[in-house]
Amino acid sequence: MDYLKLADILFPEIDKTPDYFEAKYPPRDLPEGARVTRFAPSPTGFLHLGGLFAAMVAAKTAHTSGGVFYLRIEDTDKKREVEGGISGIIDGLARFGIVPDEGRISEREDKGAYGPYRQSERREIYATFAKELVKKGLAYPCFCTEDEIGAIREAQENEPIKGYFGKWAKCRNLTLEQIEANLAAGKPWTLRLRSAGDMQKKITISDFIRGKIEMPANVLDIVLLKQDGIPTYHFAHCVDDHLMHSTHIVRGDEWIASVPIHIELFAACGFKAPKYAHIAPIMKEETDEAGNVTGKRKLSKRKDPEAAVTYYSEVGYPAESVNEYLLTLANSNFEDWRRANADAPLEAFPFNLKKMSASGALFDLAKLNDVSKNVICRFSAEKVYADVLAWAKENDSDFYAHLAADKDFAVKMFNIDRTGKKPRKDIAKWSEVKEYYAYLFTDYYKNTFEMPENITKADAAAILKAYKAVYAAGDEKDVWFQKIKDLCAPLGFTPNVKEYKQNPDAFKGHVGDVSGVIRIAVTGRRNTPDLCSILALLGEEEVGRRLEECIENLA
Repeated sequence: MDYLKLADILFPEIDKTPDYFEAKYPPRDLPEGARVTRFAPSPTGFLHLGGLFAAMVAAKTAHTSGGVFYLRIEDTDKKREVEGGISGIIDGLARFGIVPDEGRISEREDKGAYGPYRQSERREIYATFAKELVKKGLAYPCFCTEDEIGAIREAQENEPIKGYFGKWAKCRNLTLEQIEANLAAGKPWTLRLRSAGDMQKKITISDFIRGKIEMPANVLDIVLLKQDGIPTYHFAHCVDDHLMHSTHIVRGDEWIASVPIHIELFAACGFKAPKYAHIAPIMKEETDEAGNVTGKRKLSKRKDPEAAVTYYSEVGYPAESVNEYLLTLANSNFEDWRRANADAPLEAFPFNLKKMSASGALFDLAKLNDVSKNVICRFSAEKVYADVLAWAKENDSDFYAHLAADKDFAVKMFNIDRTGKKPRKDIAKWSEVKEYYAYLFTDYYKNTFEMPENITKADAAAILKAYKAVYAAGDEKDVWFQKIKDLCAPLGFTPNVKEYKQNPDAFKGHVGDVSGVIRIAVTGRRNTPDLCSILALLGEEEVGRRLEECIENLA
């Protein structure tokens, strides 16, 4: 076989050689040990939480080593591509603080010296390397139709290995004359790898997450280029990761089965294979109607709204909370690190691929809520205001209008119980804020004036009348509380809780009951942040109006 002639026949338009692209994309000038990673999604739907997780892991892997993390769009499957898919990926990553150092930065723009970073724009590159494989006798055209491939599959029903190889590879040994005749007849063709694999041999890789993996060597003559000249994932990723100088490939464990193919492809092309880190999928517990756990399954795009990263933006989880939670899934030592470094930025965490679990991380919405409450309680009131305002602008126009109307009021509202040693941990996501603080807005305030069971209506009314007479919005907390205590004895209550517990029959209640009545009258809630701060923020006129309204209701 004259392979040089065959290469020119198959790729007459290709006048470049691999050396041209090797020179165009030289090795990166990075410190020793720096890792180059990528996130390489297909724009075929929304960004999945698992994709965000993989991107975060890849970015951490690069940045903790002083390396580079880039975004490559693998859009070779044009049939499944969705409009705006690339923007959705880029925006989805950006919302959670993942901004690649280089790569695709918009539907049409790249940043970096190793592009294009969109595979559909790299066809000449793939064809050049494909032509080189043909020249070396390592690839050949296949003219089998879909029906013929289907017949091979049927005939292999009871075979231990299925696919296009060995005696099933009908086009592997075509002569140059046969190939030329097929081309002259206009028969469509794919380009296949001429595998040198041996069924008796095995390959071994050292996976950063799973350790040593031994697998049978590849024997399949896989497709490298489809009939339209577009490369398969296998071939495209091999060429791209070589020319972009990826050192570590972080991807889902569904690709483990393809590792033998990829190892052989790197070798056939004369490339050094990168290191692999295969991430287990994010799992979710399945429960029956009674709430009993019946098993685990992958987080599903179809079944689980939380599978889409847009879900977290829509319900208002801060990006910081989601990232913090994902790190608890990613590294087993993260939570201990956080306890020891409560105020440290996430970037300071020494992320390590080898501390990732080989089994699927279990997604737990309740745990995310706990993590998020801890994250939000560390935010300043100004940041909470800015973040809630941005969320409301997109998701709740009425609440946005209320917040935007009086920034000073809103910031003071968010600052209640925020600056002490133990800030409250009541809010997990911004969609909870409106209901949580509703009593502070005249339009949202609703009250049933339902008093505690141990307080009669007459006593409640008496407490409110007495308090209304002494309330002053400017009182400091100590002064305010002393006024509450001073109300107790004349009304039959004790200012000393301990005294009440020792002799409950001697009093109608204690100081906590008195302040509880005032709390219900003004907020409609039995549990709120610091009542003194709430009363000061509402002001004398509004507090007086609410007290009077409650007194009238109790009459």
